[in-house]
Amino acid sequence: MKQLPWLEDTGGVFPPASEAFDEPNGLLCAGGQLGPEILLSAYSQGIFPWFDDDQPILWWSPDPRMVIEIESFEASRSVRKLIRRGGFNFSLDAAFEQVIAGCAAPRSDDAGTWITHEMQSAYLRLHRLGFAHSVEVWQESTLVGGLYGVAIGSQFFGESMFSKASNASKAALAILVEQLRRWGFALIDCQVANPHLESLGAIEIQRSDFLARIAVSCAQHRQQTRWTLDEDLAHSRGNSDPQSQKVVL
Repeated sequence: MKQLPWLEDTGGVFPPASEAFDEPNGLLCAGGQLGPEILLSAYSQGIFPWFDDDQPILWWSPDPRMVIEIESFEASRSVRKLIRRGGFNFSLDAAFEQVIAGCAAPRSDDAGTWITHEMQSAYLRLHRLGFAHSVEVWQESTLVGGLYGVAIGSQFFGESMFSKASNASKAALAILVEQLRRWGFALIDCQVANPHLESLGAIEIQRSDFLARIAVSCAQHRQQTRWTLDEDLAHSRGNSDPQSQKVVL
């Protein structure tokens, strides 16, 4: 019977993602800690942590992998109309701690509770180092939705989203996709398939293809700093960029 490797026994080195379990799909190893170096090493190898409070740190690399292809992404008609109406304002990295807390808050379907206090602290450290980023959705001065994830080079690894207003998280994703498109990103990692992600336009690709693509995108040099949203995206009403209107707004 196949044994689950522990990072304490491997010197902190991750096994190849191809050695992940088929069932549960993608479980690769356990143990270690959530310091910045090990998290960045994991993401660059297509591995992410996912565990509950009563579990050890578990590391995953599922096959297939759910992703959003930035170039072909198109927000739904209802989300495009919502953004054009101008009821929301958007920002990047303006309230990271509030966004991750919103994602971690209990929901009616129990989703989001896996973001433990330990994980929140770990991603806040990554944010302060310029690797973890958030998208905020505002109604006046109230945060009503957002998402966060990790960026290495020109690769964005999505982690979670939340919404306190109808379609706020969908609008956050549409704005993020457009900004990443302008910056030359090609792919957003969405980790594991679920109906909500599919409704947003995410698709599944083979893990081997995913790993090959992120090896290239993670190696591209980008300055690690806080992100700033383009002004025409921050205030979406009256966007005058024809290409932007065509692809997302």
